[in-house]
Formats: sequence, structure tokens, C-alpha cells
Amino acid sequence: MSTPTIRNVVLVHGGFVDGSGWQAVHRLLTRDGFTVKVVQNPTLSLEGDVAATRYILGGLDGPAVLVGHSYGGAVISEAGAHERVAALVYIAAFAPDKGESVNTLIADPPPGAPVPPILPPRDGFLFLDRDKFHASFAGDLPADEAAFLADSQVPWGVGALAGAVTEPAWRHKPSWYLVATEDRMIPPAAQRTMATRAGAVVIEAIGSHAIYASQAAAVADLIRQAAASATY
Repeated sequence: MSTPTIRNVVLVHGGFVDGSGWQAVHRLLTRDGFTVKVVQNPTLSLEGDVAATRYILGGLDGPAVLVGHSYGGAVISEAGAHERVAALVYIAAFAPDKGESVNTLIADPPPGAPVPPILPPRDGFLFLDRDKFHASFAGDLPADEAAFLADSQVPWGVGALAGAVTEPAWRHKPSWYLVATEDRMIPPAAQRTMATRAGAVVIEAIGSHAIYASQAAAVADLIRQAAASATY
């Protein structure tokens, strides 16, 4: 196989938020000459979000690093089988195995783990409690930025959480994982377990679940590492 320089990056957001949170990472990578695309997931079903991601991948002219935050990790685990994907990068993300979903991964949290303030489903969608959003999701962002994220939440379809991965791409593609050590949505211990299972190259950074926004430089550095190391 040839080993061209990988200059494409595709960013996939998680639940409750949209792709705008990737702005700082996008800025850093495009300044370095990367072509960066941000997938705006419908977040109605895993299948739909995978289809949206594959559509973006199909429009690229070469190999890409596929990056997922939070629920976006489930999306890239399924969509990462696409021929354009050379590497996977998980940012405080779920990394399901075959037959697993976000629902199954959160069903048995570690003892003492914080409970995300997810409100009861309404009309098939989930939201985080706005008043608890800052502390639980984005504790290391300024209050006004966290308030914007809370007020611009994307309704997360309960069906998306139940979507099971059929064949995880991390079994066949090289993977990297950034653990957010102060995460109050996905326990850091669970992140480390999933990263180890996936055989990922792991780094840790001090940050909340919104580490993709609060620690954009660390995130961009890991993506650069994946782009430089992966073959295609």
C-alpha cells in the first residue's frame, strides 16, 4: 500500500451539541494546511449519523483522519470502515464493540461516577438540564460559552443511543484516544477501558467533557499525530 501524506480531517460531534464546538480545532488544523470537514449529525439514529458521515467522506479526494467526540465515537466506530478512513481519533468518546450501543455502555456506570443530568425523554428526544450543563458538560469553559452550548442543544434522539455497532472500525484501523481526566459525562475510567480495548494510542489531558473546545490545541496535536503516523 502507498503511504501518502494524510491531509484530510473529518470531525464528528457528539450528542446534545452540534459541530460548531469544533471551531477552534478547525482553525488550528486549517492553518496547518489540512482540509477539515465537520459533519452535522441529524442525531435521530446511529444509522442516519453514519450515513451523513459517509457522505462527507465520499466527497474527499484522499485519505482522512476520522475524529469523534462523545457519541461521535459510536458514529466513527461504524462509519470508519469507509475506504477513505486511514485512522480514527476518539476525543472523550464512546468506542463500542460489535453489538454495543451507547445505551449498553452507560448501563453499568462505575461506583461513585457522576450521573449526567439528562432530563426524561420528551417526544423521543433527550436534553441536558440547562442549569447543570456547565458543571456536568463544560466545567472548564467560561460561563458564557457553556451557557451558549446549553441554549443551543441539539435534541438527541433516543433511537441514536440504542443504535448498535455492527463491526467496529477500530478492529481494523489504527486508533488514537484522548482521555478527558475531569469528564463528568463519560467517566475517565470508562474512557481508559474503551481505549485500551481498542488498542488505541492514548494521551490524557486535564479537561471536561467539552475538551474538544476547551483544550483544542491538545486535540489538534493528537489529530496531527494520527495523520502523520497512519498509512493508507
